[in-house]
Amino acid sequence: MPSMADYRPRLVDHLLTELLASLPAVLLVGPRATGKTTTAAQHAKTIVRLDREPEAIAFRSDPDAALRELEEPVLLDEWQMVPGVLGAVKRAIDGDFRPGRFLITGSVRAELEAAGWPMTGRVVRVPLYGMTVKEQLGRVGTRPLIDRIVDGEALALPPEVPDLRDYVDIALRGGYPEPVLHLSAADRRNWLESYVEQVLTRDVPQLDGPRDPLRMRRWLEAYALNSAGVVSDATLYDAAGVDRRTSVAYERLLANLLVIDAVPAWTTRRLRRLTQAPKRYLVDPSLMVALLRVDTAAVMRDGNLLGRLLDTFVASQLRAELPTISSRPHLYHLRQAEGRNEVDLIAELGAERLVAFEVKATAAPGSDDARHLVWLRDNLGDRFVAGVVFHTGPRRYRLGDGIEAVPICALWA
Repeated sequence: MPSMADYRPRLVDHLLTELLASLPAVLLVGPRATGKTTTAAQHAKTIVRLDREPEAIAFRSDPDAALRELEEPVLLDEWQMVPGVLGAVKRAIDGDFRPGRFLITGSVRAELEAAGWPMTGRVVRVPLYGMTVKEQLGRVGTRPLIDRIVDGEALALPPEVPDLRDYVDIALRGGYPEPVLHLSAADRRNWLESYVEQVLTRDVPQLDGPRDPLRMRRWLEAYALNSAGVVSDATLYDAAGVDRRTSVAYERLLANLLVIDAVPAWTTRRLRRLTQAPKRYLVDPSLMVALLRVDTAAVMRDGNLLGRLLDTFVASQLRAELPTISSRPHLYHLRQAEGRNEVDLIAELGAERLVAFEVKATAAPGSDDARHLVWLRDNLGDRFVAGVVFHTGPRRYRLGDGIEAVPICALWA
């Protein structure tokens, strides 16, 4: 674990500091190997690693006694390995609601929505995903992109603007801290392949019991091939050679492990014939390296995969910033029946006000690339705050009233 001097700050650090100053417990949830333990440790005085058997034994036997007298804040890492520890935390908080007592981390989402979840009203959940480019470059002090857009700020660009190949390189590096900060391209590929293997053969069985890892891998490969798409269930279960019920179980499991994410469809009474199907994403674009066995050259030769990779990458950058945005927006996509109009991503700010995003693998998007945003703006009126066409070129410029073409790198400028 990096020392304080070596620690690379994360977007949620300031939020964690604020929450612990006023609340007794914070739950940090995110995919495995995204730096939850390292980040939480910067805010803790005692660290308990529940995924290490020698440390877990006491908490299995008598969690209340094990928790008592520990110097606070206490970090309880990977709580799902000893679920009974949550009852002890609940009882400790019920007896003493002082702020800054517990940090809890976990790599699964399922139990958080269960009826018997004991932490309702006692813990605030903060998601932590892979490192954004902004975090990798040490620029966490800059305001979130959506806040800047809502406030009407001109979006700055970094001194060096990437080109298309650079963006593909950046996307395929992904956001898992260990490989992106410390490993070569070849070693990153090995790390990512091992990560996928461990998810399928270790994490899934711990969560749900034995599953066929070969069929699940084929299912996940089909999912990766269709990342950033509104793909039918049949496409996935046919590719994996499983029935629909098994496919649904696979999706639930991998979503609970925070490997995949389904962005829901946005709806409003102002627009007709909107589809309800979610848009499916890999949580981290680097997983395409392991699942599809591609590199930059392969992606550059495949226009369909190129577009999906860039969309998946932009979604990963926006998703990671959501907890830190003042309006706490939710992320959606929009699609009309038969694809007449569709918008890649929508950040709903509340009261149906929104910022809409398109992602284009072109260096110079024109009016045709913004036509779906124009349609949305004209139908929503003042509820349409702004539209952005992200692209791979070097310049910002206006595409219409309230709509701008912006290089993707504005996300980390």
